[in-house]
Amino acid sequence: GGGGDGSCSRLRPGDNGLPIVYHPAYSKPVMPDGHRFPMPIFRNIYQRLIKEGVAVPGKNLFQPARMPSMEELTAAHCEDYVNAFCMGALDDAAMRKMGLPWSTDLVERTLAEVAGTILTADLALTAGMAVNTAGGTHHAHYDHASGFCILNDLAITAKRVLARGAVERVLIVDLDVHQGDGTANILADDPRVFTLSVHCADNFPARKATSTRDVALAKGTGDEEYLKAAGAAFREAMEDFKPQLVLYDAGVDVHEADLLGGFKLTDEGLIRREALILDTCVGNGVPIAAYVGGGYDKDLDALARRHCILHHVAAEIFRNNKM
Repeated sequence: GGGGDGSCSRLRPGDNGLPIVYHPAYSKPVMPDGHRFPMPIFRNIYQRLIKEGVAVPGKNLFQPARMPSMEELTAAHCEDYVNAFCMGALDDAAMRKMGLPWSTDLVERTLAEVAGTILTADLALTAGMAVNTAGGTHHAHYDHASGFCILNDLAITAKRVLARGAVERVLIVDLDVHQGDGTANILADDPRVFTLSVHCADNFPARKATSTRDVALAKGTGDEEYLKAAGAAFREAMEDFKPQLVLYDAGVDVHEADLLGGFKLTDEGLIRREALILDTCVGNGVPIAAYVGGGYDKDLDALARRHCILHHVAAEIFRNNKM
């Protein structure tokens, strides 16, 4: 670090505000016209956070320095599957499940997202809280892709923090409108990870997995009912499991305006949801790493604003608690 007095070298992540993670490859692949996966959204989120002063390069913005190792990936995935994806050797059926056109850019993006999710967890363990500008690929299974998710960043990251002995118990709280089926299946036999999914009963995936705890709510669920159900389930998981790290998939596809949602949450409901999860973690002294999860809207500005509620609420809580 700079300064002759060595002042820079003593700065730790979090000393300059809430750590935020971004990688330029997050939005690198170009989707075919009319594709419903909003690939540019991660760059939009990043640019909005810079413009609003929530993310400041050289201060609280972090970029993964390396891609994940095969060892890290295969803690949650089949090695043959990982290789076939990285080498562009998946068959047509496997490509259809993925829902995204394969390219070397897609490989780079997928690996960068996993790297970013791992880094966000590491930063949370250091600073108490950290937020990614992508992440939450919860439909990716052990040996196949599904629902725009190729490698399961949440499962890979949980396995990695446990493997390096950073923590002994991880809680994954998935509040995306769709069930975290891949995460649940990959981690089903690992007692060190508690998977909680609060989702719409009548939505993708048609065949639900079994999380440690599932809370399935009806289509049309609004702010009050949703917050009551999600809040109770989350607090119970915190009390019973006593996690040492929370990985939070903050999907905004619960919003009333979402194209693939089904719930009727308002902006206010989203603000309250993020405050509830983040405050509960801070109050219990449990580090939390948060991920943007799903969100679908033809208006990418509206969608980016919706996703950035997470970063705004997190930055405010981080500041107010002088973390």
